[in-house]
Amino acid sequence: MLNDASPLNIAILSAAHGHADSYAQALRATPGANLAGLWDDNAERGMSKAAHYGTAFESDLDRLLAKSDGVIICSENVHHRDLTIRAAQAGKHVLCEKPLAISPTDARAMLQACEQAGVLLGTAFPVRHAAGILSLRDAIRGGTLGQILMLRGTNRGTMPGGWFVDRALSGGGALTDHTVHVVDAIRFITGEEFTTVYAEADTHFYPELAVEDCGLLVMELTGGGIVSLDPSWSRPNKAFPTWGDVTLELTGTQGVASFDYTAQHSTLYSNTRIRSAQLPWGESSDELMVADFIQAIRTGRPPLASGEDGLRAVEVVTAAYESVAQHQVAMVTHA
Repeated sequence: MLNDASPLNIAILSAAHGHADSYAQALRATPGANLAGLWDDNAERGMSKAAHYGTAFESDLDRLLAKSDGVIICSENVHHRDLTIRAAQAGKHVLCEKPLAISPTDARAMLQACEQAGVLLGTAFPVRHAAGILSLRDAIRGGTLGQILMLRGTNRGTMPGGWFVDRALSGGGALTDHTVHVVDAIRFITGEEFTTVYAEADTHFYPELAVEDCGLLVMELTGGGIVSLDPSWSRPNKAFPTWGDVTLELTGTQGVASFDYTAQHSTLYSNTRIRSAQLPWGESSDELMVADFIQAIRTGRPPLASGEDGLRAVEVVTAAYESVAQHQVAMVTHA
């Protein structure tokens, strides 16, 4: 717990994930936070991004950890475990990009390391911080919508390329990349867990990929509600105006509701651009998430999305891949 008014030094570990750009901006915008530096195992990328962020590039991870209070990990998925454990052993609080890990075993190792070190572990689920999701949570838990019967979710994005389509670095394709945000949002607003998953996945949009680019999940919640989710990389890369979408449609016994994560935007059409662009004008969930992480460190409370929340989402993804392999319903195993 840190109650003094001095800024907290937060380092970014790797700029492999594009969200590092937004988190660096969020750190600069958050009172009481200081971007302590950037470490990256790719020195060329690290130096370029550090210059862009207006911070120092550090090739020695231990040296950067020594001058930091916490870290935000934006590496390739396969490195989340090792970087989290390194940071925890150095006594640093961790906010890790989603998915928390490529397997429940790795996620549990991360949780254990942070618990043993007495540091916080948060998962980067900015959707939790959206005003619409908070309103949905209050409506559901307050009984406004009655018992939740059905939910339909999407996280349909453009194909990211790079290490995201290298299973050795990402752990999987579209199911790994896009399932966790919606699964976590549903857990957050309903207070329920997922019990079963039936999933189908394949590679249809980009036949050259060695990972799946599309899929469909049908899941059940502990309260009996049925959830469907499309996590595909199905938006056209050359024409779609943004990275994708996160939407929810809910049906309860007392009402219906819908949520669109990117609804607050203006659309730009310009002859200087190849495609139109969506320009967000509302709240920045990334900034709210980073501010929450800073406040969690100062007060000692868990971040709004904890490491355990990250583990639960990874467990659903693992069950989805089991279902795809066996072509039958898989149980979601909680440890």
